[in-house]
Amino acid sequence: MKEKPNLSFWGLWNLSFGFFGVQIAYALQSANISRIFATLGADPHSLSYFWILPPLMGIIVQPIVGTCSDKTWCRFGRRIPYLFIGAAIAVLVMCLLPNSGSFGMTVSTAMTFGLIALMFLDTSINMAMQPFKMLVGDMVNEKQKAAAYSIQSFLCNAGSLVGYVFPFVFALLGIANTAPKGVVPDSVIYSFYVGAAILILCVIYTVAKVKEWNPKEYEEYNGVKEDVKEEEKGSGNWLTLLKNAPATFWKVGLVQFFCWFAFMYMWTYTNGTVAANCWGTTDVTSEGYQAAGNWVGILFAVQAIGSVIWAPILPKFTNRKVAYAVSLLLGGIGFASCAFIHDQYLLFIPFLLIGCAWAAMLAMPFTFVTNALQGYGHMGAYLGLFNGTICIPQIVAAAIGGTLLALVGSVQSHMMIVAGVALVLGALSVSAIKEK
Repeated sequence: MKEKPNLSFWGLWNLSFGFFGVQIAYALQSANISRIFATLGADPHSLSYFWILPPLMGIIVQPIVGTCSDKTWCRFGRRIPYLFIGAAIAVLVMCLLPNSGSFGMTVSTAMTFGLIALMFLDTSINMAMQPFKMLVGDMVNEKQKAAAYSIQSFLCNAGSLVGYVFPFVFALLGIANTAPKGVVPDSVIYSFYVGAAILILCVIYTVAKVKEWNPKEYEEYNGVKEDVKEEEKGSGNWLTLLKNAPATFWKVGLVQFFCWFAFMYMWTYTNGTVAANCWGTTDVTSEGYQAAGNWVGILFAVQAIGSVIWAPILPKFTNRKVAYAVSLLLGGIGFASCAFIHDQYLLFIPFLLIGCAWAAMLAMPFTFVTNALQGYGHMGAYLGLFNGTICIPQIVAAAIGGTLLALVGSVQSHMMIVAGVALVLGALSVSAIKEK
């Protein structure tokens, strides 16, 4: 197996640039879904159930995309066709989802329409997101993988920053931030429109700039190790792949479970927490609730800034496991402290800490896992299956969210404490990882 050549900075950048646009779409979804469905009429105790669909589609779609792209060879490449198709579908759905309450439908019909749109949006985002990780696994050598995933982390956070602040900025520009009962404000609708335009432009850039290796070149640089079992080399069966996955795959997956469990509750309950603690309202039609919704975008943007600041610090740790654990511990403290802060500006501090955890979650797991998988066949399928460690905890968290909310007194801010505890457990679980 030939050693993969070093890529220039711009070579690494071009591999991941489309991630910027994809992450804008993902940020708009994560910051506004609870707000959209609450505006349409969803009860807080059932709010988490709407969040089951995104990770459920991820766990179905990403392994399929990974497995199919492992077997795809065409003039446009191997991973890129899936990237482009996913982005094109996402653009269409981003124009429909925020308009769920604008078509004159009943509340139940509007929420059903919104759910179907959300299902397609997350399916398409997952379809567009997965190829970027595969491109790095395919074309970047082990020495540069940390740098490649750091660039992805930077672009991810930059895209998040842009997506999160759109509703706040549009409201400042005078676009309506309130609407009749059951209708999503124009500030949110226009945010999705602009995000869709940026997404397709970024993906077109990546498609134009990146040339994937042909089958012969790929085999030269990604040959399967001779000591890997014959059935592992020849079979793309998911159960067989999971059976033969390296131990690091599962140990990092344990850490991932606690991390993504925690972040699911941040996305679900931050809007209610900020509205109640800082604006003193739970009325979704009130000006205060919608102002809190915009402020949530600002807080998530602060989280992204914290992540950008923390990402360059991570490589300075002499031990990657220590860096990972410390980052998650800081995030856990940030989550728990949100429940006790009633000043909208003081909330910047916990969200900066949460950004430290987010930076580690974006870069560390894939560094550990792709290094452990080097020389194994079916890299795309493995990374698709590894996405299950992101999706399953979100599904579990969403499924039991209403029950947990009732157990903690039906106070949404208390769910942030639950999230903090989960992230601390994730930090403790890092000790189980064994590096190559």
